[in-house]
Amino acid sequence: MNVLLVILIVGLSLMVVVSLVRGVVAFLQTTKVDLENGGTNSAELQMRQNKAMMSRIKYQALAIVAVLILLAING
Repeated sequence: MNVLLVILIVGLSLMVVVSLVRGVVAFLQTTKVDLENGGTNSAELQMRQNKAMMSRIKYQALAIVAVLILLAING
């Protein structure tokens, strides 16, 4: 059971990093000019940022729950 939870925690941690990188890339693609002019591309990139950051929060919460379960089993 411990091995399964550790693998789950590692997988969720990797998903957190992937989501963070995707959000940062979308953020960097949004240029100041695009935001000032209200371009159509900026709305799409902002939605990508929001989706990536929400998935990051979701994966972080799941990783914390997995750590708590692991601690409860071994504690």
